[in-house]
Amino acid sequence: MRPIRPTLAAASIAAVLALAATACGPSEDNAGDKPSAPASQSTDGKITIPDDLKDRLKERGIDLDKWKDGEWKNWDRDKWLREAKDFVNPIIEDLWDPDRMREAEQPPEKPVDNDISGDEGVTDPTPAPVDAQAVNAPYHSSAAEAGKVFFDGPQGSMVCSATVVKDPANPGKSNMVWTAGHCVHAGKSGGWYRNIAFVPSYNNSALSVPELEKAPKEQVAPYGVWWGDWAQTSEQWISQGAATGGQGAPFDFAVIHVTPEKGGTGKSLEETVGSALPVDFSAPAVPKIGNMTATGYPAAPPFDGQKLFQCADKPGRLSLKASDPTMYRIGCTMTGGSSGGGWVAKGQDGKPALVSNTSIGPVTAGWLAGPRLGDEAKGVYNAVSKKFAGQ
Repeated sequence: MRPIRPTLAAASIAAVLALAATACGPSEDNAGDKPSAPASQSTDGKITIPDDLKDRLKERGIDLDKWKDGEWKNWDRDKWLREAKDFVNPIIEDLWDPDRMREAEQPPEKPVDNDISGDEGVTDPTPAPVDAQAVNAPYHSSAAEAGKVFFDGPQGSMVCSATVVKDPANPGKSNMVWTAGHCVHAGKSGGWYRNIAFVPSYNNSALSVPELEKAPKEQVAPYGVWWGDWAQTSEQWISQGAATGGQGAPFDFAVIHVTPEKGGTGKSLEETVGSALPVDFSAPAVPKIGNMTATGYPAAPPFDGQKLFQCADKPGRLSLKASDPTMYRIGCTMTGGSSGGGWVAKGQDGKPALVSNTSIGPVTAGWLAGPRLGDEAKGVYNAVSKKFAGQ
């Protein structure tokens, strides 16, 4: 996994489990393999797994009762589920306690050169670094849609950033979260990460580490812990994505559908936090964008992963390969852990919309790059929305 993968990665934390995930192709009609029956949430907040999915997992030697008792820590290749139809993420209550969330660290990074663009495609000059600015607390008043994604991988507990986004099938009642593909799936080298959970407005009061060590869970996660009961990323990320070098980065996006860890109040995530951003899949080309604002919880030095930051800059273009979409790039000193955080710009209606997410950046942390969202991203988004239509 990666803390802004050295060309940007995820940092870390592990927590409460959820359910089935699938990859999606270029359009909503090509949503990849799915379990024949979706998991459902019971009234007590626990996720129930369909018998046919349980049987299929048992064929792979995976028993869900043993899984929740600790078998999820087994990262042998035959236990690391890669295919969409085999992904499972059952809720493990209280797995993500304040200590585990706070102490999660980044996996080791492999240094990369600042210039990963190559010679093909359209690439603008490297932007000047833009110092990340601390978001004013309480975060819920300044960036209600922002939060952290916690998950487990072979290297330990990790963390990314994420954004609450609108659900076209459930207006005003979205349970959808946007993040990076590398925050849910290891790409070509592995499979789906485990114990994926989202915490909106993590550390809402911007407490220091010593203060967090004494803070109750209600203060660390004031709007609750939300387990992913479904996740989708692009087929390109699954087949091409890598921790370094930018491979798969133009398709490094994902959507997680979430459910409250302990049943909650019956309100959706959007109703709980009071906000969700629209996603713009036809954002203007770089020359037509005045600036973008990237938000996230950077965890690699000099940051500690506990506080929310933002960078605002006029974007440039970064081409990793002429055959792939050109990415957005901005100057920003945020580091690993900010991966997956939303990039916001004015949409065609003049209102703020999510137009990208943090994907890659150099180890020297002078800039970030994010995918330009097109048909593949829209297909992932619409597939998740349709799957939970009316629920």
